[in-house]
Amino acid sequence: MRFPSGQALRARPAHAVTLFGMSGVGKTSLAARLQRDDWFHYSVDYRIGTRYMDEHIVDNFKREAMRVPFLRQLLRSDSIYIRSNITFDNLSPLSTYLGKPGDPSRGGIPFDEYRRRQAQHRDAEVRALLDVPEFIGRASDIYGYAHFVCDAGGSLCEVVDAADPHDPVLTCLAQHTMLVYIRGTAAHAEELVARFKRHPKPMYYDPALLLRLWDGYKTARAITDDDTVDPDDFAVWGFEQLLHHRIPLYEAIAAQHGYVVEMADVAHVRDERDLLDLLARTVDAQGPAGRTADTRATERA
Repeated sequence: MRFPSGQALRARPAHAVTLFGMSGVGKTSLAARLQRDDWFHYSVDYRIGTRYMDEHIVDNFKREAMRVPFLRQLLRSDSIYIRSNITFDNLSPLSTYLGKPGDPSRGGIPFDEYRRRQAQHRDAEVRALLDVPEFIGRASDIYGYAHFVCDAGGSLCEVVDAADPHDPVLTCLAQHTMLVYIRGTAAHAEELVARFKRHPKPMYYDPALLLRLWDGYKTARAITDDDTVDPDDFAVWGFEQLLHHRIPLYEAIAAQHGYVVEMADVAHVRDERDLLDLLARTVDAQGPAGRTADTRATERA
């Protein structure tokens, strides 16, 4: 969704925006602020966890519970039930299910199982992103929301082909929403790495990238047995590689389909009016075809 001018954007009676970028750039916080201004907040990660991965997550809970004799008998007699309690602010059931590959005694899961769960997540994320047009309609028809914000996960760039102008997911999002890349800073990237080292968490990787990183990690650590990999050490090592891998993909998506706003500017957005002011300025600065030649030249440099 491109606009000839900022004024053309402002003139629309209804707005639909997809926010994407690295973790911590302010996507979810901004979406939550817009929700207070009567925007429908569509969280892709929440949709993944509650619609497309829920059975996988709950079945995994049950497998773990069946290891406990007391719970095993209660489950088999239908005396208790187990469910996932995912919220917009707590996606732990989803990330816990994804897990980290490596030594089971240190909380890891076998690499083949890890790859299977990664594939499940990829399929779920694609489906959740393709659900955006349906939810724009439902937000309006059922709940009476005129405006819609899609809070895309950080792995958006991993489940699409950023170089393909006809990628089905990006085409769908661009036809129905304004794609807005929230660009972080070098300092923010360093803070993400530091934060991740303190608290390693499960991540999604493109399948080919995952294999390269797994082999590269084992070579760098002189490891031959998958089950001796330290899950947290691989997670930290892989995240630093993933960070540098994703940034150019985000840039490519924005260049082909959307616009770029800076993380620092998003931090000052308090409400709908501030957002529309920022987006209108962005459209006027970057033009109807996306970013200006000067901006692209700067990025290439």
